[in-house]
Amino acid sequence: MNTKAGFLNTAKTLAEALPFLQRYDGAIIVIKLGGHAMTDLTAMKSFARDIVLMKQCNVNPIIIHGGGPMINATLAKLDITSSFHEGKRITTEEIMEVVEMVLSGKVNKSIVSALNEQGGKAVGLSGKDSSLIYCEQDTPELGCVGKIMEINPEVLNSFIDSDFIPVVAPIGYGNNSKTYNINGDTVAGALASSLSADRLLLLTDVEGVKSSKGSLIPQLDPMRARKLIKDGVISEGMIPKVNTSLDAIENGVRASVIIDGRVEHSCLLELFTSHGAGTLFRNS
Repeated sequence: MNTKAGFLNTAKTLAEALPFLQRYDGAIIVIKLGGHAMTDLTAMKSFARDIVLMKQCNVNPIIIHGGGPMINATLAKLDITSSFHEGKRITTEEIMEVVEMVLSGKVNKSIVSALNEQGGKAVGLSGKDSSLIYCEQDTPELGCVGKIMEINPEVLNSFIDSDFIPVVAPIGYGNNSKTYNINGDTVAGALASSLSADRLLLLTDVEGVKSSKGSLIPQLDPMRARKLIKDGVISEGMIPKVNTSLDAIENGVRASVIIDGRVEHSCLLELFTSHGAGTLFRNS
């Protein structure tokens, strides 16, 4: 609103954000981009603008992305059948070639372009670059699905306190030049732990963790979270995200948040306001 009242409201919002801007000055924030924020062009533009603003405020965002829908679409075009085992894609050598092409190519570069169009300086990487993510095979049944064995964060550390925003595709390497497909949430958690990040933000298409009555739980500690899993309150696809958050806070990450990526400016709401935008996990 181009009125004096509108400008004053903007100024008030900026002033109220000051303590949060000071709190996260120089902080490392690892963000897993997924769901609606990835597949909708308007949402992607908004997300990219928020990340560039974050960088402008001397925060160090590191983006990890998935790309399941894009992989499925490409496999369908190529008439390649894909199946899943316990929620993980069975990845043959043929499918692995497509997965790497889509994740490291099309998806990664589209995110990099979106950030650059908003005035950022984004750089696309995969876990194979600079030996970032070393893997071994998860299980023989899954084929080229990797289990993370070692993180070498040197290349990411080189971007800290620079002008560049790294965007990482969840692809790893193994012995004999083997390439592995890795779950994006798992990669985000492992990278956040290796960097002792201040925050891990997992963007998804749900409000956060819900109680047995269906209401949002704004904060959880490990003991209560595990009880909710045991009791079946946390179930299905939310379990791996919760486990990723718990692993992260037990391995050097100050806090993790499962965020509703459908909410506009959700990352900014979480970091720079007292409102928050999901379920926060922190050690009690």
